[in-house]
Amino acid sequence: MGAARVLLPLSGTRGLAHWKCRAVTGGAARSRGVVLKTDRLLLRPWRVAEAAVQREMWSERDPRVPPHRRIDADGRPSLAELEGGIRAHEPSSAGLLAVERKAVGDAVGYCGLVDSGRGAHEPELAFELLRRSRGQGYATEASWAVLDWARSSGYERLWASVWDWNTASRRVLEKVGFTEADREDTIHGTNLTTTRLL
Repeated sequence: MGAARVLLPLSGTRGLAHWKCRAVTGGAARSRGVVLKTDRLLLRPWRVAEAAVQREMWSERDPRVPPHRRIDADGRPSLAELEGGIRAHEPSSAGLLAVERKAVGDAVGYCGLVDSGRGAHEPELAFELLRRSRGQGYATEASWAVLDWARSSGYERLWASVWDWNTASRRVLEKVGFTEADREDTIHGTNLTTTRLL
């Protein structure tokens, strides 16, 4: 399962710096220090030592994902850039919390809220897991935790974008109550916009 959200590029930005720039207005401040617990997972701020996990996610992305969301020909974002990004945004990384498996104690992806472009009270749910951790229900479990937190934090509606070809992420969004609101054909495929009221 890949990212539920493939963020659109901001002019002059690329890679990790891009999604950091799109932190939820107000929500990023609220997410500082946020720790969410489920039966199997701990959602918490990223640790600098986990930059390698972020780099692995970048390297595993489907080739259909737009180039600005994959490691480029120069090897960017580099491990050092990812480490710097985590340091600069501690204790959270753009509202995207690390998903840690409690039983093992390892980070296997992220889940959280990013700016949807639709106002401070309607952020976008985003998630992505390492390939080796997919197919075990972690994305759904983490998404429910974020939805519960968003509801208790006063958010009114959430959005999520997903590529039509990303069937695993589409299933997760359906399981947590998102419905299709729009679709846009791009050179990378059809991008679906989904939403749900809280």
